[in-house]
Amino acid sequence: MRGNQAQGSRFKVQVSRVRIARHFSVVPPDLRTSMGFTLIEVLIAMTLLSMMVVLLFASLRICAQSWEQGENKITEVNEVAVVYNFFQRYLSSAIPLWNDFITKDGVYAEGQQGAGAAIARDGVNAGRGDRPVAPTSAASENQNRTLSFQGKKQSLQFVSVFPASAGRSGMQLFSMQSQQQDGEQVIKVTLTPFFPVTEGERWRQEEVVLLRHVSDFSLAYFGVVGDAGESSWQDEWLEKNAQPRLVKVSIGTENGAFWPDMIIELKVAGAGIDAIAMNATESVEGRR
Repeated sequence: MRGNQAQGSRFKVQVSRVRIARHFSVVPPDLRTSMGFTLIEVLIAMTLLSMMVVLLFASLRICAQSWEQGENKITEVNEVAVVYNFFQRYLSSAIPLWNDFITKDGVYAEGQQGAGAAIARDGVNAGRGDRPVAPTSAASENQNRTLSFQGKKQSLQFVSVFPASAGRSGMQLFSMQSQQQDGEQVIKVTLTPFFPVTEGERWRQEEVVLLRHVSDFSLAYFGVVGDAGESSWQDEWLEKNAQPRLVKVSIGTENGAFWPDMIIELKVAGAGIDAIAMNATESVEGRR
């Protein structure tokens, strides 16, 4: 009797072991997958996803900053190119002419606060109307005449020619100076036609801002000083009978961008001023 009971207990234990083994090792694959993820697996997946998002946004931020820096650099280079092209095109081809085209009411003096203010009106076209008069003698005439090229440390005036394709063709008086406008420092250029007009007419001036956000602007002139024949750099070029050989333009901007000094060589400088002025005056008189 006791033997049968022991055998029955052993059989029940074996059946239980088989059921447990089947439960843990013989579960179908589709049933095991449908049971879901554990909490640790979910946490690991969320951590990896967060790291990927952070790296993605960091990459996008770096790309946006690089794009903005590239755009700013292109803008700076374009500004330098525009300013250099202006000086190289017009200042290098400045024409040394006597400033004889001042009207009775002094039109040039009104619109020029910088270098143009250095032009003496006494004795220039006084009582002669608005037309140039041929000089009676070179010595006496030149004493009362002022060259169109007048330069100071922060202002400059010169005569150059616009191409025929431009809206303002012909000789123009360029007056450039640094001044405050709308709370910022700018380099402004004033254009005035450099030829006589009929009685009652006025020249049509045009103002153009060459560069904004200027922190520093200075000019220097290289040419012969006095009768010694030695050339040197000077801060001003006023009331001389010849143009300088070189003009150095130094510009600084508020953003700290690097602007190299621009040294412009004038094509016509030194001798031959009287002959050039006389030819220009005769050509203008022929047009009238």
